[in-house]
Amino acid sequence: MTAPKLPGWAQEIRSTYLRGEASVFILHGNVYDLILHQGELLSLVDFVSGVLLAAKEIIVHYNAATGVKLRKRERVLDNLEDLVDARAPERALPALESLLLTQDKVGIVIDYAEMLAPAGDVAHVLESDRRALVTMHRWSLDRRFDHSDNIILLVTEQLPELSAKLVSNPKIASVEVGLPSIAERKALIARLEPDAEGADLDRLAELSAGLKNVQIRGILMPAEDEDVEVRRKFILKLLGEAPDARERAEKLAQKFVGESLDEIKKLLQPNAPVDLEAALEPESRYEEVFKLLDKKKRKILERECFGLIEFVEPQHDFSAVGGMDGVKAELMGIAKNIKAGNRTRVPMGLLFTGPMGTGKTFVAEAFAKSSGLTAIKLKNFRSKWVGSTEGNLEKILAVVKAIGNILVIIDEGDRAFGNTDGEGDGGTSSRVIARIKEFMSDRENRGRVLFVLMTNRPDKLDIDIKRAGRLDRKIPFFYMDEPEAIESVLSAQLRRHKIGHTLQFPRDREAVSTRLAGYSNADIEAVALLAYNMTEGDVDPAVFTRALDDFLPSRDATTLEYMELLAVFESSTREMLPKRYHDIDVDELQARLRVLRARI
Repeated sequence: MTAPKLPGWAQEIRSTYLRGEASVFILHGNVYDLILHQGELLSLVDFVSGVLLAAKEIIVHYNAATGVKLRKRERVLDNLEDLVDARAPERALPALESLLLTQDKVGIVIDYAEMLAPAGDVAHVLESDRRALVTMHRWSLDRRFDHSDNIILLVTEQLPELSAKLVSNPKIASVEVGLPSIAERKALIARLEPDAEGADLDRLAELSAGLKNVQIRGILMPAEDEDVEVRRKFILKLLGEAPDARERAEKLAQKFVGESLDEIKKLLQPNAPVDLEAALEPESRYEEVFKLLDKKKRKILERECFGLIEFVEPQHDFSAVGGMDGVKAELMGIAKNIKAGNRTRVPMGLLFTGPMGTGKTFVAEAFAKSSGLTAIKLKNFRSKWVGSTEGNLEKILAVVKAIGNILVIIDEGDRAFGNTDGEGDGGTSSRVIARIKEFMSDRENRGRVLFVLMTNRPDKLDIDIKRAGRLDRKIPFFYMDEPEAIESVLSAQLRRHKIGHTLQFPRDREAVSTRLAGYSNADIEAVALLAYNMTEGDVDPAVFTRALDDFLPSRDATTLEYMELLAVFESSTREMLPKRYHDIDVDELQARLRVLRARI
């Protein structure tokens, strides 16, 4: 299998340049990865010099650390010594400009461009940085460059770190170098794992979504390590007498470099010793590699995203969620359409709203497990992102987009998307939130990236975040008031905590579930645990009644009613409302909301 002849970003540069629309380009994004071309892994500079700009007769590479390096020279150059000895920008940039003005068919690659023309108020940058900025800005506008067959590539990982005067210049084209596509990942994995084919190759390519080529190579390529032999013997002991145990132990020992023996055992034999050959189907001989790739990928991405995303690994599915049949059916229908590729049937985002303790987070995590979709939590970016905030955000969003088929869970959404005036942080919060809103409404993400935002105070959300095209579907959560629904929640809690009991419904409805009307899911769980702690045996109706008598729920009735009415008001359909709200008049609801808002 071979990768496409040119990556998409390289094709974009080529076509834009040939149309005469620009000769100065900013390359940003995944610029420090390796690029697979004709079976070789090349750095971006090597790929640009040897492949993309192969028709140029002179190619020069410059950064402030190593100075000017000639990558290609097919004719004699005057004052060559002045050019190759230049390292400081004050000397290097004028020398490069002289080359552009006196020679044709020249390609110049400037690495770490943000170090020469950093973002920020021009009045506060160094004089040398201002001169560098003016020089590079002039290259795109000077009429003397119009008829020369020259091209300049400015390379930076994070576009917001580069001066806005360059980024906003209409004569300079910005081109994003994306993370490897599935075709590119397949080509690389086929090279690293020549035995992988068919379903195994597809699975490896799918699991590696969001990783760079250099990271995939680091995980899959055999590594040299003094502890490899220790791991090989340990794995061989775990595999026992399997027919190909030695071969598999040899291969896995290389791949498990850096993992503790306990971690290896958890991946290969999490429970009691088993016959792995009998447990694994023949076509699943890469199962250990799948687990390792998935585990290392999560660590890498959490670290690369500055600890501001967290992969969700829920321990429960919808079987642990009592009641809410309508909500569960709605969510599983969405997951089914995502997996089937019916993108137009999938909302851009979901809003979970309702009083605290109604199970919003619990349901979101159950949805992640039951749907089989990759799920991450976006942490509190407003308080933690400082410095290169916008650039860090772009990296996170690029990872989210590359993974695909993903749930992005944002808890306490009113804190994240509430007041966005940006006071005290120079407007960083408002810019960050505006970018996330833009990403949420990107139609290319429909059916691939699903945002789940949770809040008990939707009135505090920026109204723009709740519009159609961002959070299309609003799902309300309420305290249970019907005995059947309460019994379903209680039964689920008893199963979840493995509490033995002799409760029977509807026999014990009057003594148990009727008294739980209006309790939150969290309160019902607390009563069940209290009853469990009151007895050494099974929980019977008498013990449960005693627990109910002893339990004191903490609640502010006015605030809870206000949150519940807000959930009614936000609901996308009447079908999801409890019976008591089915026929509520909108004007009556708004009047009651105004009264409660004034009180709280």
